[in-house]
Amino acid sequence: MIVVHDIFICKPGNASKMAKLFKEAMSSMNELDCIMTDMTGQYNKVVMVTKYENLAAFEQSFQKYMVDTEETRKMKEMMKGYQDMYLTGSREIYHIM
Repeated sequence: MIVVHDIFICKPGNASKMAKLFKEAMSSMNELDCIMTDMTGQYNKVVMVTKYENLAAFEQSFQKYMVDTEETRKMKEMMKGYQDMYLTGSREIYHIM
């Protein structure tokens, strides 16, 4: 199994808004494990945690969201403008032993 952390460093005042937006927009995503915000460390951090059986399943999830369906249109509409809420981001992929 792999765990993916999509990490966003938000503009001040946007971390909670972004976490709420992710939680609402990604609610139908089976792979979503949780959305976390910082308590220590770097300020204004939001981490979206997803889990997949393997890297192939991770890659397939990207293909799934590239197809134009009612679900993806709804998600894209909800996420419109989210890029304006953060300064930088990164992705970490962990293999669970």
